[in-house]
Amino acid sequence: AGISLITKKSQIKDWLRDKGRYCSTRDYNIISRYLSNPLLIGGRKFDLRLYVLVVSYKPLKAFFYKEGFARFSAYKYTNNVTDQASMKIHCTNTTLQKGGAAYNDKHGLKWAVSNLRTLLEATKGKETTDKLFDEMDYICIESLKSCQAVMYNDKHCFELYGFDIMIDSNLKPWLIEINSSPSLATTTPADRLLKSRLMHDTFDILIKPEYPEVPYYEYKLEPDTNIGNYRLLVDESSEMDRENYKRGFINRTVNSRRTTRH
Repeated sequence: AGISLITKKSQIKDWLRDKGRYCSTRDYNIISRYLSNPLLIGGRKFDLRLYVLVVSYKPLKAFFYKEGFARFSAYKYTNNVTDQASMKIHCTNTTLQKGGAAYNDKHGLKWAVSNLRTLLEATKGKETTDKLFDEMDYICIESLKSCQAVMYNDKHCFELYGFDIMIDSNLKPWLIEINSSPSLATTTPADRLLKSRLMHDTFDILIKPEYPEVPYYEYKLEPDTNIGNYRLLVDESSEMDRENYKRGFINRTVNSRRTTRH
């Protein structure tokens, strides 16, 4: 799964030595503190896969998909050091879990985010649950803003991201990683339905009925709010911004053609 659990500093040197045998020393790796108090459901650890569609970075405009899913471990959670050799207890990656004897191929150890929210509202309260989901929105928005200045903003392009978030026992969300072009492979009928709807709703945003007569960059900053299971997450554009955006693109296109002719 590309993940290693380390309990002693000396293990880092051993890991680097073994890794150097078959990997380039120029590879980048991230060391993060282990979240030792994860929220458990049924005694099992889980994390969330949430989808965010970015249609523009400058100005920033992104949509949040309301139907992500929770990925569970097939094994009861324990944080005892002696049990940390079992990656399947601590890592919920589908690829890793599928190799375990306790894997259930009927539901694939996945649960819709909407079901998770219903459970949390019933057990933790609606106000507390709303705060949790607001904080996950904040994580997504600030993550996009943190790289906004260095992202190449191609006017014809978009990006679908998979945000992996874990919730601790105090209902605080933690960002684990962000996946560009996340896998849309499916393992169960429910998984296939969710990702089919995700793609359908994504293309409803990206391809309007006027396309291709009206180019994508002409409408990508139009004031859409909710399309299918998407809802608007952040929109830094205004009517003036949209006009400047289109005008700037047209001017660059004209200048590019003039340069090509010379």
